[in-house]
Amino acid sequence: MQREKFEALVVRAIDSLPPEFQRKLENVDIVVEDWPTPGQLRQAKLNHSNQLLGLYQGVPQTRRGRGYGLVLPDKISIFQKPIEAQCRFGNEIESKIEEVVRHEIAHHFGLDEKTLRKIEGEKHNKK
Repeated sequence: MQREKFEALVVRAIDSLPPEFQRKLENVDIVVEDWPTPGQLRQAKLNHSNQLLGLYQGVPQTRRGRGYGLVLPDKISIFQKPIEAQCRFGNEIESKIEEVVRHEIAHHFGLDEKTLRKIEGEKHNKK
């Protein structure tokens, strides 16, 4: 998929979030990258680049104290090539992007990986 189309799907996923969440993303930089770097893989404790679909780097809102300020934006990376590799059909890419964007934004709001996996597992069991 062309980068421009992929980026448009990421923007659409962000725009589909409820307004109360969108308003709290003012100091978050969301970028599309082809593949994770070796450092990003180490941070995520993964060995293979096709395993990491997205990554949140920053200080979750729940851990910010009164002294938090004058900092660089948090960063959410969405990795295009691993997402494409996991999706067999083109129409799966859009739903996978939405899932990854929501997952990484949830980290920004303070949810840890264990909690997110539990929520995602419950969601898939209801289908």
